[in-house]
Amino acid sequence: MLIGLVSKQEQAVELWPGIHAVRLLGSTAYLIVEDELTLIDAGLAGSGRPLRRYLEGIGRSQADIARIVCTHNHPDHIGGVREIAFGHETEVLMHPADSARLRIRWRDVVARPTPSTFVALITRGPEDAHPVLDGQVIPCLGGLRVVHTPGHTPGSICLYAASLKLLFVGDVLQVLRGRLAFASQFFSDDMAEAKRSIAKLAALDVEVIAFAHYAPWRDRARDALRELSAAS
Repeated sequence: MLIGLVSKQEQAVELWPGIHAVRLLGSTAYLIVEDELTLIDAGLAGSGRPLRRYLEGIGRSQADIARIVCTHNHPDHIGGVREIAFGHETEVLMHPADSARLRIRWRDVVARPTPSTFVALITRGPEDAHPVLDGQVIPCLGGLRVVHTPGHTPGSICLYAASLKLLFVGDVLQVLRGRLAFASQFFSDDMAEAKRSIAKLAALDVEVIAFAHYAPWRDRARDALRELSAAS
């Protein structure tokens, strides 16, 4: 999903000790504070400055960020990657299907003129992202498992912390009229596939769902996922 700029005033909510939901430009990123830092998504271009101010406020620095995990390749999630990672030994992780989509050309857009392909054309992504695949475990939160959930974009991923029963979903899910809902149809690459992907999430033991554009979902999260999957 793509939305307008959020307030310039930095805001954060600590979901658990050491897990910060930080408002950047265009979306919420999640900062996992351990000996080394992990950042889930990076906001729009220009998000480096508010992130640096936030890090200074908790006594850390941009150089402490070991990795940035991109849930998908829309500009409100990867626009800030270059400036946040620049000059540091920060690993950028993205599913290879989304890295490939960022290499789309005009003729591809003309052949399939959709909002999704046009957004990919105008998005400047990281050129050196390391591939992250379904089932891979990222070394934070006791093991953060990658769940490939294509449809919103070809390489959309969710991240599951089993020890906390916490699921980071990027834009694979949204909240509409107080209910858990499928991804935005307008900005999704393949809506049928996006709906099918929810079955993977419904199989997980989840108590909290963390979104990029909504408050965390804590109300019967696993049941809500199963009900949504059954409706797909």
